[in-house]
Parts: sequence; structure tokens; C-alpha cells
Amino acid sequence: MARQVFLFDQPDRFVAGTVGQPGERQFYLQARDGNRVVSVALEKQQVQVLAERVDGLLDEVVRRSGGETTVPATAPLGSDDLNPLDPPVTEEFRVGAMALGWNGDTERVIIEAHEVVDDEEEVPDLEEDPDDGPPVLRIRLTGAAARAFAKRAMSVVSAGRPPCPFCNLPLEPGGHICPRANGYRR
Repeated sequence: MARQVFLFDQPDRFVAGTVGQPGERQFYLQARDGNRVVSVALEKQQVQVLAERVDGLLDEVVRRSGGETTVPATAPLGSDDLNPLDPPVTEEFRVGAMALGWNGDTERVIIEAHEVVDDEEEVPDLEEDPDDGPPVLRIRLTGAAARAFAKRAMSVVSAGRPPCPFCNLPLEPGGHICPRANGYRR
């Protein structure tokens, strides 16, 4: 069977989002171009790392260009996307490996999310398309769109349960048994 490549070259929308209540949320990356919508599931930490790395990559592009680039230093005003994920949220696959790169010729960020595989050697290099291999979601974004993605992704990650001021574990709505308080409920 041929490898599935879900390619979005400058999608109408690319966001990180969740389904469910804090503490039970499922995280997704979702791309939309016209009526075509693809959603892939991943872990909260993967969303956080991807957002941090996208911002870091863009900061490096700005630094190396001496400010002579189309990449904005921050997400452009009015680029906030506060809408929920587009329904239906149907998981195409669960993300294992991710790749990130910058194409200087097209001035685009390339994000790839590959399905979980048993052997990391099965994951091809960035923008390589062998006949076999895990399914991949490939996104190409402008610097401004990538900044907006990273900003939203970080806000989605931080929108979960607040941390306990003593142990930093997430607080449940009914409180929690804090290990730093020797099991006494706060």
C-alpha cells in the first residue's frame, strides 16, 4: 500500500486544539484547506515542544537575516484564531515523530507529523516521499502563519488545570491530595 501524505501547502487554517474537559483533553493538530480537513492526535507535550521549536526556528531566521526577512518577530495583530476545531474531529493517526524545517527559497516553515512506528529508521527525512513509510501530515506555512500557530498552541497547552502552588501537580476541580502536605487535602 502506498504511503499517505496529507499535504497542505499554505492551508486556510492550521491549529492545535483539544476535545474534552481539562484533565481529560485529547490534543490534535488540524489542517483545513477549503472543505478538506485532516486531524491527527498527539500528546500535550508534543504540542508544547512543537510551538516552542517553531518560535525558536523563526527567531533564528530573523537573527540570521539581520531583520531582512518577511518573518515577523511576533504573531501579527488580528491573527488570533480562537475558534474550536472544525468538526468532525476524526483522527487520521497518532503522531509519533515530528520534523521541522525552513525553506529559504520559498520562505516557508515546513512541519511534518509522522504516525507512530516501531522503528525510528522508518521515518523519512524532511520532505522525502519514499513509496513506503508511515503516514505523514505535511504543512507549509508563511512566517506569520507559523507565529500565529505557535501562539495559539501555547495558549491551548496553558489552558488546562492550574498547578498546585505547593507541588505543581494539576489541581482537580475538587482539590487534590498534595504529596508535599503529607497527604492532607487542601
